[in-house]
Amino acid sequence: MIQYIIRRLLAAIPTLLVISFVIFAILDLAPSDPTGNLPMTVPPEVREKIRISLGLDQPMYIRYYKWLVQFSVNEPLNILQHSFGVTIGDAENRTRILSWATRSPVIDLIVERTPQTLWVVGLSFLFGILMAIPIGIVQAYRQYSLFDQIGTFVAMLGFSVPTFFTGVVAIILFSVQLKWFPMIYDTTLEITSWDNFVLQIKQMIMPVTVLAFYQASQLSRFMRAAILDNLNLDYVRTARSKGRSENAVLMIHVLRNSLIPIVTLIALGIPTIFGGAIITEQIFRVNGLGQLLIIAIEGADIPTVQTLTFLFAILIVIFNLIADVLYGILDPRIRYD
Repeated sequence: MIQYIIRRLLAAIPTLLVISFVIFAILDLAPSDPTGNLPMTVPPEVREKIRISLGLDQPMYIRYYKWLVQFSVNEPLNILQHSFGVTIGDAENRTRILSWATRSPVIDLIVERTPQTLWVVGLSFLFGILMAIPIGIVQAYRQYSLFDQIGTFVAMLGFSVPTFFTGVVAIILFSVQLKWFPMIYDTTLEITSWDNFVLQIKQMIMPVTVLAFYQASQLSRFMRAAILDNLNLDYVRTARSKGRSENAVLMIHVLRNSLIPIVTLIALGIPTIFGGAIITEQIFRVNGLGQLLIIAIEGADIPTVQTLTFLFAILIVIFNLIADVLYGILDPRIRYD
């Protein structure tokens, strides 16, 4: 297993290099101008000086090389220095990836907004999993029952209706009409008292519920289908014929094999937590990574978009590897040696 993980990590290096170059090239070739948001009264020569100060007068391959060094070498060294106090190299002259819009280090912006995204999107993903697995199991064991039919209808509704619609409906119903929850998520709220903690919970309920409903609707259908596929197999009938209780058959045999496709969906869905729910964050004004990406795209902040997109690619590669390792744990027949 360890050798397999090492091989996959080594194979991921050229894959990520190709991905990083493709991302950089596509965004670099896009018709975007970092000076496009400046007033029309700014003279052309001043605009040209701004482009030169951003390094846009250099060839693309040089800019890509500098960005890659900053991302893969300088930023990790900077994190190592600030987190553990370990200084390697010349820290004062170490260049970092700077946002064109704010002139702040992009990694600092990402670190600043990540907690908000994890609170909202991370909790919604967790609650969605905790709801989907038991619902899918009960639906499979009570196939075509009233519970199964209602669960199927609700799941299809939740999966088909986009989150921007359910989010707006939730705001109109629970914020405008009933006034139960705040309409806009206050990212500046500090939990220093019990009242602030209660307010934090209240403002999280709607965005977390909207996203959890969407996640649970998708996962519950796959969970139901996976359980049904395994219930009729020979090894389940053999376990029952040996006198095993139905709970033992479910937990030891059926559930373990049924979780294999679910693990894939969960592993591929975890990177979206860090990417943020772009639409939902915009609706509830959650100041997370999704909103940061939207602002960067609208403002032609190419370094921020490049860095965020490449981080998402790294997370996808990592969690794909984690999913493959979990396959071997869930199914003893899978061997990587």
